Amino acid sequence: MLDTTPLTAAVDQFADRLRAAPQSRLQRGAAAEALALARELAARAQRLEAPDSEPREMPDAGMFAAADQITVAGRDLALVLADRVGLAEALQLVAEAQKRAGV
Repeated sequence: MLDTTPLTAAVDQFADRLRAAPQSRLQRGAAAEALALARELAARAQRLEAPDSEPREMPDAGMFAAADQITVAGRDLALVLADRVGLAEALQLVAEAQKRAGV
């Protein structure tokens, strides 16, 4: 079984930083960046779980829910990842999104 602890740790760290960020930073794009990441992680998890189905898009629940959305999507993906390449890609997505979000 693949150890996905680095992914859950990275997602948790990003979520914690979002929760601590001022509202102005969330409004300037950090929340939108987090939502985009959550949507991508969720789509990847859905493609692994049901490759014959079209992934459903995660809804926009508002800027204050963005941290929770990346946590849920990241943990869902961590549960279904089976290879190191997928893990490395997910980690890179999280790192890049966090950098763009500026948190």
